[in-house]
Amino acid sequence: MTELPSLDLPEHPKLTHNITHFARALRRAGLPIGPGRVIDAIRAVEAAGFTEKADFYWVLHACFVNRPEHRRVFAQLFRLYWRDPRYMEHVMSMMLPAIRGVQEERRAEAAEKRAAEALLDGAERDAPEIEESGEEVQIDIDASRTMSREERLRTLDFEQMSTAEIAEAKRMLARLRLPVRPIPTRRAMAALQGRVIDGRRTLRAAMRQGGELRKLQMKAPRPRWPNLVVLCDISGSMSQYSRMVLHFLHAVANHKGAGWAKVYAFTFGTRLTNITRHLATRDVDQALKAAGAQAQDWEGGTRIGQSLHVFNRDWSRRVTGQGAVVLFISDGLDRDDATLLEKEIERLHLSARRLIWLNPLLRWDGFAPKAAGIRAMLPHVDSFRAGHSVATLEELAAALSRPDDMGEKGRLMAMLGS
Repeated sequence: MTELPSLDLPEHPKLTHNITHFARALRRAGLPIGPGRVIDAIRAVEAAGFTEKADFYWVLHACFVNRPEHRRVFAQLFRLYWRDPRYMEHVMSMMLPAIRGVQEERRAEAAEKRAAEALLDGAERDAPEIEESGEEVQIDIDASRTMSREERLRTLDFEQMSTAEIAEAKRMLARLRLPVRPIPTRRAMAALQGRVIDGRRTLRAAMRQGGELRKLQMKAPRPRWPNLVVLCDISGSMSQYSRMVLHFLHAVANHKGAGWAKVYAFTFGTRLTNITRHLATRDVDQALKAAGAQAQDWEGGTRIGQSLHVFNRDWSRRVTGQGAVVLFISDGLDRDDATLLEKEIERLHLSARRLIWLNPLLRWDGFAPKAAGIRAMLPHVDSFRAGHSVATLEELAAALSRPDDMGEKGRLMAMLGS
């Protein structure tokens, strides 16, 4: 470790500014850091002092890290920010877009790219120099284009996004929610303002009062929340869309108030892979890295019929029972026999409460169900919707609250009939 002199922060305002900027980068990377914790960190460094970089590291670590999944992000940001001699080399290598077909000499660790993006986000590019003077300088901020930029990003195709736009879209997807209504059941539970009298509880209460009936005990239907089952195509034509949808599903799976009993996720290309346990990891980078390592057929071919057959045989009874909602994410371009595909999608439809198909090909205005796979599956889904942008995923949340929503299915079925 590089030895650093013991510093008194009031005499070194630049270090105080650097700690504040470092905390701001941690917050952009996903750590819940507010102004109070920044002040605590500055006071802790001032009180503890340090002679080695390790001491400084652990003082800031104690102030900013309170969850295990944040340790790696903190470590990467600290290494990049606090005067790493190869700082710009690391940042540039991680911010440049990956080129398909080129074997990288070194793959970034989970959270490295996120740390680099957090450091560069908001960096001043081509900022004019301001001369210091005794006069007050008025700074005007033009926010007229902020909303239009966000609206454009919401409707932009995932395939057309730059690296910076993808990072911003991922942050927008992390804030999305996918609420669901409970399923009505015949079972009841005690309620203070129910509409039905609970005879058993009323008589038991009366027996404890010597047979005197003082208050009617009420009951209401017990709510039951459905499972969310996601089948995501990760073949070559779907890889970019699948990555963005999995970011969205990670946020849904880790949101406590969403209402889903459990979120199950499966990927398929040439074979089916269960990645449910990886989505439980709090850190989204770690979760997707583990899921990508397990799914060996990423960006490969497509065998939808065979993958659905394996799901219906091995998993359907376990996860789609009790009224599950199934999201099927694929472009429908299949190499399997259309007869097998139609049989398996029909079986999946019968075992699910609702089957919603998200297809990025709907981004084209002139889309028509010409492919054999699309023609075989379309009659057996409840809703057929686009899934190529942030806006289409926002519309999915609204569609779940409408049981009769069909999306584009009605129009396309009319084309099939004609």
